[in-house]
Amino acid sequence: MSLKFHLDDLRVFCLAARKASFAATAAELGTSQAFVSKRIAILEKALGVTLFHRAARRVTVTDDGERVYASAQQIFEGVEHMADTVAGGRIDPRGALRVTTSFRLGRKHIAPTLSLLAQRYPELDITLDVVDRRVDLISENIDLDVRVGDVEEPHLVAHRIAESSRILCAAPAYLERRGVPAVPADLSRHECLVLRDRFQAFGVWRVEGPNGTEKVKVTGRLSCNNSEIVRGWAIDGHGILLTSEWDVHDDIAAGRLVRFMPAYTQHADIWAATTVRLSHSAKVRVCVQFLQEQLASGPFALQR
Repeated sequence: MSLKFHLDDLRVFCLAARKASFAATAAELGTSQAFVSKRIAILEKALGVTLFHRAARRVTVTDDGERVYASAQQIFEGVEHMADTVAGGRIDPRGALRVTTSFRLGRKHIAPTLSLLAQRYPELDITLDVVDRRVDLISENIDLDVRVGDVEEPHLVAHRIAESSRILCAAPAYLERRGVPAVPADLSRHECLVLRDRFQAFGVWRVEGPNGTEKVKVTGRLSCNNSEIVRGWAIDGHGILLTSEWDVHDDIAAGRLVRFMPAYTQHADIWAATTVRLSHSAKVRVCVQFLQEQLASGPFALQR
């Protein structure tokens, strides 16, 4: 039996399988739902199988579709490996590069740095998704996740991008009203602005100080999963903030926030996580190196 189909149709199918929606697939591709449906129908005819159970608003992959999806991943891995092998020492990487990161880090540092990367390497097609949640690099087809804090997943490869720490700070008005904490235990008696972080335990702050690691349960009337909102609340005088030093550098310099208990910090280096399969990819390697250089000394470097 001779199978004839386009790799592009296979890519459309894989995206639709992950999205479980032809409409969402069309939106991401910038095309119509009718186009997506047509390309998948052509692929089904070429393969002689039904790939999806179709419903009004959602599609689910059939058993045959699951097998095709698994084989497609192997095909695309082989194509990418071949491209990297043939490229050898090529200076300019090319192809699609999908990066994820958190909102604040993405807006202030990663997005403008990727803009410079795109200017340097015009053959790279870069997609940046900013999400304050844990991502699954494999199922979501992500090449690189840039995060604050250690990479704990054993199946991922971690690249350190920059050293950083979280520090304690608050608005001058809050500290005048409630007093300045002297030791970590004091924080439990204060209004603390709790960030529902992608990788941090909610409501528990761990800091390193003269006595090693100390853990304190903190509470407050305000909490949010967005660091920029929490920072704004701190500036408004609502409570104490534990956040990355680069994030509040300008606020402290301008007097909007005051750092206290400087002997107590929390390790918060910036890492880039990727899969084992992509760890030696030319596009990932170049992006990691570029981020390391730019966040250390470029125009959008982390200020400490």
